Amino acid sequence: MKILLTNDDGVYAPGLAAMEAQLRHLGEVFVAAPATEQSGVGHSITFLTPLVCKRVMRQDRSAAWAVEGSPADSVKLAIAELCPWRPDLVVSGINNGLNAGINVLYSGTVAAAIEGAFFGVTSCAVSLEYDPDADFQAAAVVARNVIGGIVDRPAASGGLFNINIPTAATLRSAEVRVVPMGLAHYGDRYEKRQDPGGRDYYWAVWNAPEKPPQDGTDVTELREGRVTVTPLQFDLTRRQLAADMQDWNLRS
Repeated sequence: MKILLTNDDGVYAPGLAAMEAQLRHLGEVFVAAPATEQSGVGHSITFLTPLVCKRVMRQDRSAAWAVEGSPADSVKLAIAELCPWRPDLVVSGINNGLNAGINVLYSGTVAAAIEGAFFGVTSCAVSLEYDPDADFQAAAVVARNVIGGIVDRPAASGGLFNINIPTAATLRSAEVRVVPMGLAHYGDRYEKRQDPGGRDYYWAVWNAPEKPPQDGTDVTELREGRVTVTPLQFDLTRRQLAADMQDWNLRS
């Protein structure tokens, strides 16, 4: 199997190195990742400036391509130009922090997997619950096992999958649940501050949802210490509403 590996934490991130070591049990791995951390950039693409990249050697003396752009840039450039072969699988991660619930919409990690799926390649985003002492090695073993189970299924071909691993799953065996993403709205508050020059600025403040998250979603299953897998799609069309709107007789 030919595997393209990327992330949004940067080409030197420990989660990337741990994932690469485990993916080598599944096949040949080519690494192309952002040169610097790109967390929260979503699906941004570089259009207005040149996209610079270079081959680098990391601490373990393994080679990778460092891309001066976003995670989606890294996948697009790798598949179009850098990879010596077309990948059978794209993996993005391991991200240092979960990408569950509505965070999926902001995540550079997930966006890189979406870009792979754009190309018709089976793609998986992998994220680990944030911990200053996160065990990426154990998380990579979990991720490899889950990814191996996904790619063995013909129905997964060309699909897009979001995998989240709680800290508890790196300490002991954990169940894997296939669940939808949570849709609870949160994180809409800002704290107003002033800099030394007296200018106002705003700092985003995380706040819990006003309503408890719905049971049976990635958010709630992760709280119970279970690994979650969510099959995603990038087609945003509300097809039933589009069909109903044919009778609206809209005019310009």
